[in-house]
Amino acid sequence: MSDFIKHECGIALIRLLKPLSYYKEKYGSAYYGIHKMYLMMEKQHNRGQDGAGFASIKLNMSPGERYISRVRSIQAQPIQDIFSQINSRISQSLAERPEIKDDVEQQKKEVPYLGELLLGHVRYGTFGKNSVESVHPFLRQNNWMHRNLILAGNFNMTNVKELFKNLVDLGQHPKEYTDTITIMEKIGHFLDDSVLKMYKDLKKEGYSKSECSPLIAERLKVAKILKRAAKNWDGGYAMAGLLGHGDSFVLRDPAGIRPAYYYKDEEIVVVASERPVIQTVFNVPFEDVHELDRGHAIITKKSGEVKIKKILKPLERKACSFERIYFSRGSDAEIYQERKLLGKLIVPRVLESIDHDIENSVFSFIPNTAETSFFGMIETVEAYLNEKKTKAILNGKRSLSAARVKEILSVRPRIEKIAIKDVKLRTFITEDSSRDDLVAHVYDVTYGVVRPEDNLVIIDDSIVRGTTLKKSILKMMDRLNPKKIVVVSSAPQIRYPDCYGIDMANLGSLIAFRAALELLRDQNKYGLVDEVYAKCKSQVKLNDNKVKNYIREIYDQFTADEISKKIAQLLSNNELGAEVEIIFQTIENLHMACPLNLGDWYFTGQYPTPGGNRVVNQAFINFYEGNQGRPY
Repeated sequence: MSDFIKHECGIALIRLLKPLSYYKEKYGSAYYGIHKMYLMMEKQHNRGQDGAGFASIKLNMSPGERYISRVRSIQAQPIQDIFSQINSRISQSLAERPEIKDDVEQQKKEVPYLGELLLGHVRYGTFGKNSVESVHPFLRQNNWMHRNLILAGNFNMTNVKELFKNLVDLGQHPKEYTDTITIMEKIGHFLDDSVLKMYKDLKKEGYSKSECSPLIAERLKVAKILKRAAKNWDGGYAMAGLLGHGDSFVLRDPAGIRPAYYYKDEEIVVVASERPVIQTVFNVPFEDVHELDRGHAIITKKSGEVKIKKILKPLERKACSFERIYFSRGSDAEIYQERKLLGKLIVPRVLESIDHDIENSVFSFIPNTAETSFFGMIETVEAYLNEKKTKAILNGKRSLSAARVKEILSVRPRIEKIAIKDVKLRTFITEDSSRDDLVAHVYDVTYGVVRPEDNLVIIDDSIVRGTTLKKSILKMMDRLNPKKIVVVSSAPQIRYPDCYGIDMANLGSLIAFRAALELLRDQNKYGLVDEVYAKCKSQVKLNDNKVKNYIREIYDQFTADEISKKIAQLLSNNELGAEVEIIFQTIENLHMACPLNLGDWYFTGQYPTPGGNRVVNQAFINFYEGNQGRPY
């Protein structure tokens, strides 16, 4: 992605269903769960680089024995850092007590992090500061074992202000104004309420105080707590929680915006943000890893009983299409084919752009995440060439010579590695002119493979702000002196902000929006901006269900091609020697390639939850008023 969008967060939950000694005997290590968690987090490192966290719970510990451990990091390599800390603590414990080396039960009592219930998280901070206090998992502590709550997730809530106010109205005093703290306290409130009510009921039944604890663990209805807590949530989420006594859950939002997959056998329950993570780490086939249904939770009781429960009424499925285009690893069997199809479907537009002159065209991709779409594009170009070759041979007016046949067959797409990112380069100077010069050299280009008569076709997975294209990539491509530069986006034009986790909250920074504004100026229609602002302001106090996305009226004035041409003008800035054309995927082709992931609000403005319309409404107000604050 030429404009770097930081990734989604990633979650990983492991529940060992057998005693730790079982894994020691079968797999040679009582630390089987910790080893697997390390792999699961590393395999999801692509989803978040700002921080990482790990928490564990030991089951059936006696009073006075530590049963919860947690470690978090915001170091440059956060996953490596936390597992280095874990390994250091484990080694220290075993060095101090070498006699427990082969005693798994004693190790469980004395060695930190060694438990049956494990939760891992890799973070990209879309809300809150990038400090270690903002890194998941979050911990809500209590002396009552059942009221301890550990929470981690991949989510953004659009109605944090409302949820925060609800907590205050309940008499709480939340320590931070973030969606994670707000959600944790909301769940915690109903957890407290359920435990206290159950305690009172058990006392009435004649049980002593000490007898109540195991009965509460047995009878606690996690699904009921989640239903009460999640009643007014608006957002996209895959949320994992651990309760101190050993229950756990992962809950997915009703529209299925954020992904969650699970696997279960007689030894283990596993949940992760991506399917191939589970497949690879546990060596299980595709069909054994299941997608968690929207609005449902997978709940594992302390006893090991596993249930899938409907928590919220499922909405129309609007799974995030950006997961398929960019965020999730392309090693998923379905995602790999979808990305190839995105590349295939855009080929007719590419051929039209280069006037079908394949012999005088060079094809490449940037960045590496666009490689799979590139494969699909090249396969389709080759298929086109093969059809053309076949016609040339079969339709020959007279017998063709061997040399002519060889000449026809020799034509193939010219594929080159044109741009290589210099990972060592950092834009450490903040002064604008100096920083821009550094940005322009983030990529190196390959010289000597592009001729002055060539078209240079570069496929990208998406174009968001256009900053890197304008300041770096296009300038670098132009140094190769091609006749024409064709930038191909395997995704449609990104026109609207996201509010469910992606870092695209600022409407004014989106190149498609800026292009639409320029077209309004060109056609003396800029007064429409004032009209849309007035409509947005009139909705500020409306209920979310009544808010409309009036920003769509701006885009409705122009065709997609008109906006694409204006984007090319803005990014080339008439400073380049080569002609520049930018081609975007169509919405129809996106839906064809990713038929089960139709969440496309950033392309179409059709938000899957009411809070989305309120966010885009506020984003436009912020733009108009010059306010750089977040719209949610």
